[in-house]
Amino acid sequence: MGLLAFSTILDYSYGFGVASPNKKKAKLFLWLSIINNLGILGIFKYYNFFATELGEGLALLGLNTNPVLLNIALPVGISFYTFHGMSYVFDIYRSKIKPVKSFIDYAVFVGFFPLLVAGPIERASHLLPQVQTRRTFNKTQATEGLRLIIWGFFKKIVIADSLAVSVNQIFSNYQDMGGYSLAIGAIAFSFQIYGDFSGYSDIAIGTAKLMGFELLSNFKFPYFSRDIAEFWRRWHISLTSWFRDYLYIPLGGSKQGRAKTIRNIFIIFLVSGFWHGASWNFIFWGFIHACAFLPLMLLKRNRIHISDIAAQNRLIPSLKEALQMISTFTLVTIAWIFFRAESLTDAVNYIFNMFSRIAQHPLKFDISYISVFIYIIPLIVLDWLLRHNERNLSSKILNFIILTLLFWFIVLKAFGGQEIAFIYFQF
Repeated sequence: MGLLAFSTILDYSYGFGVASPNKKKAKLFLWLSIINNLGILGIFKYYNFFATELGEGLALLGLNTNPVLLNIALPVGISFYTFHGMSYVFDIYRSKIKPVKSFIDYAVFVGFFPLLVAGPIERASHLLPQVQTRRTFNKTQATEGLRLIIWGFFKKIVIADSLAVSVNQIFSNYQDMGGYSLAIGAIAFSFQIYGDFSGYSDIAIGTAKLMGFELLSNFKFPYFSRDIAEFWRRWHISLTSWFRDYLYIPLGGSKQGRAKTIRNIFIIFLVSGFWHGASWNFIFWGFIHACAFLPLMLLKRNRIHISDIAAQNRLIPSLKEALQMISTFTLVTIAWIFFRAESLTDAVNYIFNMFSRIAQHPLKFDISYISVFIYIIPLIVLDWLLRHNERNLSSKILNFIILTLLFWFIVLKAFGGQEIAFIYFQF
């Protein structure tokens, strides 16, 4: 909490300097905020990574060093509240908002408890006016909030936590698993992380609604995306838009020639990967997505699915849409292996074993983990029915979710269950 308070006080103070009509002074305070926030992230989240990599690099040159590592825990929510602070200062610098006079109002924006641990990453221009406005109880809004909270718990407890048992077992013993088991493990993790993180976002958004706040959507059914560009408009929307507005566009976006466009795409995806964790796994995960996104950008096909959804006015997608969704999901799932594996070597070996063992034994189907689809299929069906509006939970769907949750709580209480923390708490 001390680090959060320190960061909050500094960015609150910098906001007044950034609002100065003197451009040099404004830019100075802008850079002080950037250095302050990135410095905090660098020390607590990335110092050990860079120190270790530097030590190993020097060792290759014959220089044996003993780098000093920090034995400190990663502060809860550090990646989120530092980005809240930077967005506030950036928006003042761009004259989108004026510095808030009340320190309490600003502190509520930065430390708003539903967002603090794992987002969504809110914008000052969107949340601060709500903090400063007197709110009254709204029954409709509160009802919508409670429905989202229930939906979020369903995705977290029933789907993500149930899948986690099989995922952990498969990834921990991938050397001994058959090819189909490894494929099922990768698919299960795709839905585990989706249920886990989108479930948390729904709980956060629903909790905010109970208090009269409207937060930005963070997920819009990303596994129904027809290309990787659409996926990133639907997955972790608040982070994607943050990098777009505060990194990609200031670097020039796609307006300064092909070479700089390619550079900017790789920068934004590699930084996005590194934001998730100080490991080569996350960096390579970002690299895969950059490579997949680049052809769409160069062919100017990255914006063809902005306003529409799959099977827009139909219940069943066309064959073309189905193939597009399957191919996009397959790419995303393979990339998730790097996100989940313990090391880059483990991820590469996992993928090699998966494809090679399926090729060696194409008719040998390991059914030991087929039960994971008991959890995946209901989520797919419910998401498909809700795909026009991620917050439009009908009474029939809600009743099914509530009954399933009650059943799950009874089962867990009777037979004991494994408590699994939200995945994004580590970031």
